[in-house]
Amino acid sequence: MSGDDARSVREIEEGVQRDFSAAMSYGDYLGLEQLLSAQHPRSEPAQHDELLFIIQHQTSELWLKLMLHELRSARALLTTDELAPALKRLARVKRIQEVLTDQWSVLATLTPSEYAEIRPFLATSSGFQSWQYRAVEFLLGNKNADMVKVFDHDEEARTLLAGLLVEPSLYDEFLRYLARRGYAVPAELLDRDFTQPYRENDELVDTFASVYAQPSEHWGVYETCEELVDLEDNFQQWRFRHLQVVTRTIGHKKGTGGSSGVDFLRRALDLTFFPELYSVRARV
Repeated sequence: MSGDDARSVREIEEGVQRDFSAAMSYGDYLGLEQLLSAQHPRSEPAQHDELLFIIQHQTSELWLKLMLHELRSARALLTTDELAPALKRLARVKRIQEVLTDQWSVLATLTPSEYAEIRPFLATSSGFQSWQYRAVEFLLGNKNADMVKVFDHDEEARTLLAGLLVEPSLYDEFLRYLARRGYAVPAELLDRDFTQPYRENDELVDTFASVYAQPSEHWGVYETCEELVDLEDNFQQWRFRHLQVVTRTIGHKKGTGGSSGVDFLRRALDLTFFPELYSVRARV
């Protein structure tokens, strides 16, 4: 073998594990046999692009699972006044959001003609029915009891959403944290009906205005406010990218789940999780 040929071959090092008959492998740890066999295209005859559609949504659900894990942890940390690790969790959530938003560019390679070949096989299934997405929205404060009823057919999902519906959101716990630290948080925000969507409070805008007037004096709170704005900004970018992909793929057709499609998605752009953190900008 020539010198050039030798350099082109990377020999397996002597100590590298090779026998997995009695040892755990990479595939064992990750459950790859189950994971990689979870794609079940339904098109007849088989359509090449259906695998893309399935994997796109399955991977999104995996990232949503991690996002829920991180958001629930951040919320729990706020209850015990552990702000720094809570912010670390939110930093990770933001990176997850970036991945989810970037993923739309893969689905955008599906042309209207290609999607039309697989759409009939989706039947009434729709991303609207993602209970993990609803759980993320509930954790961030966009509560809607009617959404829980959509999952009457899935006891586990319904129970989880029903629990999140009555629990404080991440923002609710942040406001409780502020109150414990001596910030002026209106009492009605601390003891409200958590099943209802959060509504803006003018007095709280005043409190945040004092924080933004002297960031160095309130750095931890100031940083948290900006992290939350980042999180919402990322969420809106995800929503908008979703809207764009649906528009280029099906135009103004109805969604498979029965929604108005593009118009329904566009209305979601008007929703906000942390209204005071946007209103305060007019005061700076």
